[in-house]
Amino acid sequence: MRDLGVGFGYLVKGQRWVGGHGRWFGFGLLPGLVTLVLYAGALVGLAYGADDLTAWATPFADDWDSPWRGLFRDSLTALVFVFGLFLAVITFTAVTLLVGQPFYESLSEAVDRSEGGEVPESGLPLWRELWISARDSLRVLARVVLYGLLLFAFGFVPVVGQTVVPAIGFCVSGFFLAEELSAVALQRRGVELRQRLGMLRGRRLLTLGFGLPLTLAFLVPFVAVFLMPGAVAGATLMVRDLVDDPQEPEPVDPATRAPAPYGFNKD
Repeated sequence: MRDLGVGFGYLVKGQRWVGGHGRWFGFGLLPGLVTLVLYAGALVGLAYGADDLTAWATPFADDWDSPWRGLFRDSLTALVFVFGLFLAVITFTAVTLLVGQPFYESLSEAVDRSEGGEVPESGLPLWRELWISARDSLRVLARVVLYGLLLFAFGFVPVVGQTVVPAIGFCVSGFFLAEELSAVALQRRGVELRQRLGMLRGRRLLTLGFGLPLTLAFLVPFVAVFLMPGAVAGATLMVRDLVDDPQEPEPVDPATRAPAPYGFNKD
């Protein structure tokens, strides 16, 4: 359980870092604001249309007596909206990081530089970095959708579907949110997606301690925008300690499958 507190500590340290470097904080707001406007519109549309979607998907309940039909469909409507929030929290980070890729990578490098020691650089052109980021984000999204569909199916189970399933959903969101944020620093170190996931699974409580509070905070309008710069900084601080852990695997050059130094050129 100690790792939960340590993970949360990285989040706090990241917010303090950008608080002490106001220029980085200011530049980090724009990508989040643009993404927030798009997602707010999508969630408002979902809120207005979720009940119609539930009624369309459950025609067998049309003949049910009151109040069971209403209770059943209201529960499913709430579950649909929770599922939408679940996807929004994960994809919001991915889209914001993609929009703000040049800034967030520079922010991550600035954090490394301020902490001393090696400052890894990918050495890749911007278009290549954007391609890798988008490709990995789609792979993560595919995993999230799979988990989301499984949780949605279990949501039909009475009681469990309205209590345990949402809690598991938030934990899944927190894990993959932490992965997306730590990817900025890990990609510069030449760590591939599969290795990143293995690294974070090996420290699951640490990862949840970092990602779960962010997941809950991101549900509050505008909070995600203001926390994003500090979240990237905190993830970089977490990565610095993870890659220094001798228990963690070294990054591997995908061309030779041999251990490669952090920051190797993937081209």
